[in-house]
Amino acid sequence: MLWEDDVKDDQTKGPVIGRRGLIMGASSLGATGLVSGKLGMPYIGNAAAAEPIKIGMIWAKTGTIVDQSEYLAQGSLLALEQRNNMLLGRPAEIIWLDEPNPQGAQQNAERLVGEHKVVGIVGGALSSFALAISAVAKKAKIPYIAANAATGDLTGKSCNKYTFRLQPPVDVHARVLAPYCADIGKKWYLLTAAYAFGQDIKRAFSEYAAANGCTLVGADEVPVGTPDYSSFILKIRAAKPDVVIGGIAASDLTTFLKQWNELGMRGRIPFAEISVGNTDLWGVGPEAADGLYTLTWYYKNPNNPPDEQAMAADYEKKYKRPAADKTWMGWMGMKNLLDAIERAKSTEPAKIVEALETWNVKRGDINFGYRDFDHQMVSRLLVAGIKPKITDKWDYFDVKAELPATPAGVARAFGNQAESICKMDSL
Repeated sequence: MLWEDDVKDDQTKGPVIGRRGLIMGASSLGATGLVSGKLGMPYIGNAAAAEPIKIGMIWAKTGTIVDQSEYLAQGSLLALEQRNNMLLGRPAEIIWLDEPNPQGAQQNAERLVGEHKVVGIVGGALSSFALAISAVAKKAKIPYIAANAATGDLTGKSCNKYTFRLQPPVDVHARVLAPYCADIGKKWYLLTAAYAFGQDIKRAFSEYAAANGCTLVGADEVPVGTPDYSSFILKIRAAKPDVVIGGIAASDLTTFLKQWNELGMRGRIPFAEISVGNTDLWGVGPEAADGLYTLTWYYKNPNNPPDEQAMAADYEKKYKRPAADKTWMGWMGMKNLLDAIERAKSTEPAKIVEALETWNVKRGDINFGYRDFDHQMVSRLLVAGIKPKITDKWDYFDVKAELPATPAGVARAFGNQAESICKMDSL
């Protein structure tokens, strides 16, 4: 545990190491999960030591998304720790700033570039935050990896040469989950958040419903941070849909599902949502957890490649709990950026971008990597329900499928360049 004088982080100066923090050393600092990669480095007092390479990280430290962001940040930090905090033979450090709201995310991205002189940024826990950071990346001409945001705009109308997105966009999630919802029933009720992520879900499922004979019997948009969903739940109960399709994230989803259970709706009307994190359901608890979901990653998926299994083992050893999907997103996004810097043999932004555009690994029978025409990562998704009886406090999901099943299906789900509205600018 750190004392108040160990690590200070304000909106003016960023992370500062106090005398006590230096004495405590790398192991205790790293274990908190609240400090940057640079705090895990041995103290370098030699003036002749190489100037460290700085990486920017923007994950929420406050607000409704903070539970997810803790895992995102820990995964990101782990990616650098696994390299012994070194890049290109030099010390490397991560500067972690907050994203209290879209404006704050934008301002802190500007600070990372102008004040801290970072060579790249990873972050953006919500789509609105990621869009704000992406605008800074474009203007400053610095590589940015949006590891969690799912709004289509990031790789669509707001795409740019310096922004890369790890999470599949809403449309891909919807193409995977919507057929399952239609199999449950044709009467749908939409409950979505009033920002980019929720609005994309509303549009995607509404379009699918219109094209496939489904009827929307109700649709509500709710503000982020809604504390009481009872009025919405009563409307849903009165509408009697076959399935409720959610589009609310993080602690908002946790709050809704708890109240859904308290009002006796669990098991009465099926609930479904795309891109749900482990932390969302862990926060609900086994008694109230319910639903059908798409997942980007799951720590118990036997198809996870060896390096991801090793990451999960390293994470569990350090933090005494399984790696969440958000852990993987933070780790993979940071790993991609660090790999690109090593491959480019340079911290020059244009060279890092070129290395990211060609970064890929074989994942089963598909190439897992960023497309050069819109910088979208191509990957499969998991469809999972909640186990009827949860005996492990971490293992909630019953994975039903990994989709799309074939490379051709993956290509159709993500679309091609001719279908993309991204107009990529030049370096």
